[in-house]
Formats: sequence, C-alpha cells, structure tokens
Amino acid sequence: MEPILLAYIGVACMLVLSCVGSGWALSNCGNATVGALKKRPEALGSYIALSALPSTQGLYGFVGFFFIMPKLTEDISWLTASGIFGAGLVMGVVGLVTAIRQSTTCSNGIIAVGQGHNVMAGTLTLAVFPELYAIIALLTVIFVNGII
Repeated sequence: MEPILLAYIGVACMLVLSCVGSGWALSNCGNATVGALKKRPEALGSYIALSALPSTQGLYGFVGFFFIMPKLTEDISWLTASGIFGAGLVMGVVGLVTAIRQSTTCSNGIIAVGQGHNVMAGTLTLAVFPELYAIIALLTVIFVNGII
C-alpha cells in the first residue's frame, strides 16, 4: 500500500463520518421540530436554532479537509500519511458521535419548547458541551497539520 492511500482514507473518514453524524443529527432534530410545530407553530425560530446546531460537526470535517489538502501529494511520507490518517479518524469519529449526542439534547429541548416550557437558553447551553469536543477534534487536525 502506498502512503498516499492511508492519507486519503484518513481524509475520507474525517469528511464522511462527521457529515454522516451531522446529517443523522439534523434528521433527529427535524423530526422533533415537526412534532413540536403541531403544538406551538409560533416557536419555529427556536426550533430552527436548536435544529441547526448539530450541523457544525460536518462543517468542521470540511474545514479540516481544507487544512489537510495541501499535504496530499504523491511523495508523501509514511509518517505524514499516518498523521493525516490519525487526525482524520479522530475528527470523523468525534464529529459523528458528538453530532448524534448533541441532537438528543437539542431534540429534547425542541420538544420541551413545543410543550410551552421556557428552556431555549438552557438547551443551547447544554448542547454546546458536545460541540466543544468537536472543536477540540478540529483543533487536533489543525495542530497535526502544522506539525507534519
């Protein structure tokens, strides 16, 4: 196997897993929004804000891709390819898991807002916690890019 293949697998993991996580999460939040709209359609703005939050993990995977792209050359070393693979795997897995778990928090907040509870600010605050780990994963990609 050529080292460039290992690097491309890492980039694919970064993009695919983080985007799948965001897509899955957005679907979960969308489902909660549809249900909440039946009870309180006037709160659509709150539903959209909470629904959109898990989309960022896919964006982080995409940003990481742009940081790594200049390193993907035919004469890449095994060490560089391994670094890219590791960073891509970290970003992908963390993006996948945090997006899905964040959607659980956001979906519960959407349902609660739909039932008339004043939990928008609290839900946003709690939903930021998984987001921080996705940001740390993106920073890992950026730091690894700077080292390799």
